[in-house]
Amino acid sequence: MPASERRLALIEATLPLLHQHGRNVTTRQIADAAGVAEGTIFRVFNSKDELVDEAVIHAFRSGTFVDQLAGVDTTLPLRDRLVEIAALMQERFISSFGLIRALGMMGPPDIVKADADRRRDWRRHVAHAITALIEPDADLLRVPPDEVTRALRLLVFAGSHAEITDGELMTPEEIVDTVLLGLMTERGREY
Repeated sequence: MPASERRLALIEATLPLLHQHGRNVTTRQIADAAGVAEGTIFRVFNSKDELVDEAVIHAFRSGTFVDQLAGVDTTLPLRDRLVEIAALMQERFISSFGLIRALGMMGPPDIVKADADRRRDWRRHVAHAITALIEPDADLLRVPPDEVTRALRLLVFAGSHAEITDGELMTPEEIVDTVLLGLMTERGREY
């Protein structure tokens, strides 16, 4: 297996372990989860910390999420499409919040925050993918599709955060209905 594929396999094996063990995960646990010898880790990473940092960066990248969005059925009615999008977003936020907690942090790790340009690019990438899924029904909305994307993202974020919601997370349906009630035209509400 090429080194780049081995790196990715180790990163993907590390992520669930970080949710369980935080930075206390051992290279033995990672190797077992990846189905490789422990020494294999050090052929492609200089240290466990480097592997953990790369796994955290990978968790916050937008590519996998945009691939999931590409699977949303564009023939669904707008509300159903938005519920699917909100469910995917909620799953991602809950996973990110869990990773942040497991690592004992209060927000995204410094290594992710340090690259502000990349973070902006990731957000734009995701926003563009969501907006493209909304645009076919722009005539049903009081605001442009990118504003719906923004409102949806903000409400999914807040509605998926256990501390903000006092442990009572909003469902994707509740989130979408709240957004649509405020942003659809009268004609759209009849739709």
